[in-house]
Amino acid sequence: MKSYQAFLLDLDGTTYLGKQRIPSAESFIHELQARQIPFMFVTNNATKTPEQVAAKLSQENDIEVSPEQIYTSGMAMVDYLLKYFPGQKLMVIAEEALKTQLQQAGFDIVADSSAQVVVQSLSRQSTYEELAQATLAIRQGARFLVTNRDTSLPSERGMMPGSGAITAFLEAASQQSPIVMGKPFEPIMEGALRRLNLNKDQVVMVGDNYQTDIMAGINAQMDTILVLTGFTQLADLDQYEVQPTHIVEDLSHWRF
Repeated sequence: MKSYQAFLLDLDGTTYLGKQRIPSAESFIHELQARQIPFMFVTNNATKTPEQVAAKLSQENDIEVSPEQIYTSGMAMVDYLLKYFPGQKLMVIAEEALKTQLQQAGFDIVADSSAQVVVQSLSRQSTYEELAQATLAIRQGARFLVTNRDTSLPSERGMMPGSGAITAFLEAASQQSPIVMGKPFEPIMEGALRRLNLNKDQVVMVGDNYQTDIMAGINAQMDTILVLTGFTQLADLDQYEVQPTHIVEDLSHWRF
């Protein structure tokens, strides 16, 4: 197996599975720490801050990491806005974590169609009026940015609407397609690589979902490791022309 200088790791389905622990993943991360190999968790979930994600990993998965080892699609959104839309007024359809991150980055948040950029993520408190104002803003020329296109989320109640379901509503209403930050699109990968300060040929993307994790690596021209502990299984790969660089049943099968 190829030796990599750093690893980008998905969370749900790779590091844990909902509330279920994946011991092989925990042992793999402990081995990375023991060998002092850099790694970063890369997640499309923008509803939590890096501090909250680190606390969850510590409390529920016996994984002790710093917030600096976590990169979310919300963080990718902040980095992208600072680079391409500094000082612009934002309308934000999102939960508190992303709103706080944007305010801390110095952005003004408005609640009406005067916004120059509409930022959308998962928001379980959105109203029709909020979505209507966002639609009006986009139709009037505001740029449309979203954290991710994940259409559904697993829960104890079953599959629930995800951020991408709200995106589909706004896309249909505004007749405009968004710029997407999260996997499988490149902004989140570019941001994670910048933070690692490494080139893409030195790093491998590890995940359980071909359509998000593996495609993110492929789109970024990086090597990939598909783990069969979550969404994508071997039989699913027959439909894809480009295959993962490596496939392992779980991370206990990876050899450094």
